[in-house]
Amino acid sequence: MDMPLDATDAISDEALLVLYANGDGPAARALTLRLTPRVFGQAYRMLGDRAEAEDVTQDALLRLWKIAPEWRQGEAQVSTWLWRVVANLATDRLRKRRRVAPLEAAGDPADDSADVPAQMQAEARRAALAGALAELPERQRRAVELRHIDGLGNPEIAAILKISVEAVESLTSRGKRALARALQGRKAELGYTDDHV
Repeated sequence: MDMPLDATDAISDEALLVLYANGDGPAARALTLRLTPRVFGQAYRMLGDRAEAEDVTQDALLRLWKIAPEWRQGEAQVSTWLWRVVANLATDRLRKRRRVAPLEAAGDPADDSADVPAQMQAEARRAALAGALAELPERQRRAVELRHIDGLGNPEIAAILKISVEAVESLTSRGKRALARALQGRKAELGYTDDHV
């Protein structure tokens, strides 16, 4: 018998995947609702394009559903596996972009939902953060993104990066300090007052 959707909150991702593999539809819906925002967020940060991020999200979740019958609970975390799949799919798309004609690089027309100065300020902040993140050593950048952008816990980050929890704590701490230094002189330019930073 299928489990009610609201009864799935306390069940782990791994257990929900096993339930789905055994034919429990609400388990699949609950897992989809739980994972989609994180998967999309990761894909969007890597690609910077909403449509491509949606495609990657859909592809990654389809791959998860396909491997569900072979999933062995306790061997890996669903979120760790999914993070790697999204990273690979997004990286493949970034490689393909380099070979795309310049016309396609123009992108979609700007959304007029926010006023132009607010859009420009938000874009400047995103660009500044992306630029500062890009200057970090690779492992620090990944640890900071996983912790403070994806919202993952240190044990999960440790599993993804294949390092100890203590190493994760050290990487995120050093990364945050480096970001603060990199952005310190740009507060006024980015529209931050002392109240905001």
